[in-house]
Amino acid sequence: MTSTPHAGHGSPLLVGKAYTEPSVFRPENLLREARRQKQLPDLPVPKVCLLDPDGDIVRHLAATGTGRRHPGWACYHTDMWVTTVPTPQGDALPRLEVGVVGNAVGAPFAVLVAEQLHASGADLIISITSAGQLVPLADPPYFVLLQAALRDEGTSTHYLPPAHWASLPEHLHQPITAALPRLLEPVLAGRSWTTDAPYRETPTALEAARAAGAVCVEMEAAALYAYATARRRALICLAHVTNTMAATGEDFEKGHANGAHAALTLAATIANALLPVVLPVVRNGSAAQRPA
Repeated sequence: MTSTPHAGHGSPLLVGKAYTEPSVFRPENLLREARRQKQLPDLPVPKVCLLDPDGDIVRHLAATGTGRRHPGWACYHTDMWVTTVPTPQGDALPRLEVGVVGNAVGAPFAVLVAEQLHASGADLIISITSAGQLVPLADPPYFVLLQAALRDEGTSTHYLPPAHWASLPEHLHQPITAALPRLLEPVLAGRSWTTDAPYRETPTALEAARAAGAVCVEMEAAALYAYATARRRALICLAHVTNTMAATGEDFEKGHANGAHAALTLAATIANALLPVVLPVVRNGSAAQRPA
């Protein structure tokens, strides 16, 4: 069993970790009790689920009547909206059902929800989060496929030993790279800096992140990738670069419908590319299993 030693000094984040030891508190048990208390049916969520930290997508689904609340989503802190989205002509799936959870902002909350999504039957999770520009790859807004994220947060150290980066799960690299040219929205590839403290993005911290190789800054990806790697889950993070930390004005614009259409179409196309890779792993028992 890999673990970190106990010590009388230093950060508690580096003390008492046993990375292969199962947790006493498990998402399946929490969801079971939530269903009991709320009197909810035990229904699986869609195979593909989307994390929407800003909440723009769920607000769009609610306002336009294009989504419905999932009747069995038992999370204490969030609601799930289910919608069907078209995929590019010629894909194997003409329309795809997607479950969307909004407002799971920050590393701990995003991983809490991701754990519950996989425990509830999700095979693939896609996170599309707003991000600040560190290196001008294009004029905002634009999307970045996050190949890795700088681990400047606390959640990832509970899943993986300390290291600089958390990376996109290796078995997803080839299929998502091959899918990039097919995406209707242009998607660039790069690395991000994940921080727990957005209002401590000082000039020194920004320069350090750039020097390390990050092209944008966000709040969830490092923790989500650490969780996905440790638990062998299928999860992919994209950054929607919308701002320059509000330093110049005219920031945080996402385009039509606050980016909801673009994000849903992007998620559907990515899912069609990845599900043929993800589902055999799930069936073989190497990833999350659907609830009985």
